[in-house]
Amino acid sequence: MTDKTEKTALTPKTHTAPPAKFSHGVRKGNILQVAGQVGFLPAVEGQPPTPAGPTLREQTLQTLANVKAILEEGGSSWDDAMMIRVYLTDVDHFAEMNAIYNTYFEEQNLTAPPAARTTVYVGLPAGLLIEIDALAVLDS
Repeated sequence: MTDKTEKTALTPKTHTAPPAKFSHGVRKGNILQVAGQVGFLPAVEGQPPTPAGPTLREQTLQTLANVKAILEEGGSSWDDAMMIRVYLTDVDHFAEMNAIYNTYFEEQNLTAPPAARTTVYVGLPAGLLIEIDALAVLDS
């Protein structure tokens, strides 16, 4: 376990190195911040990141899996998540994303759902439909 005052960068084996000077997640003490994640499939060495598929469902489920991988890398889980922010590229995807999100989190058996907000944002790379970040507070 790391020193509670040390800031630790988190990059699960399933993730590629970030394309710029940032970490996929950072833990300091009992705070864990997950950077914005998109629906890329697990990394394959020597290959560029590949979206999970063209649909909002495929990308949303993979994005949630990617956020979860970082939470777990930092010794956390969805139960520790206090806030989730969702960024969509199309306002017409809002209802579909809510349905996917609700089903996913019902399956996680959480003690209480995290706070959340959704924003429509058009700045994602071509072909990507959703980005999600999360803030978690751990017991220790």
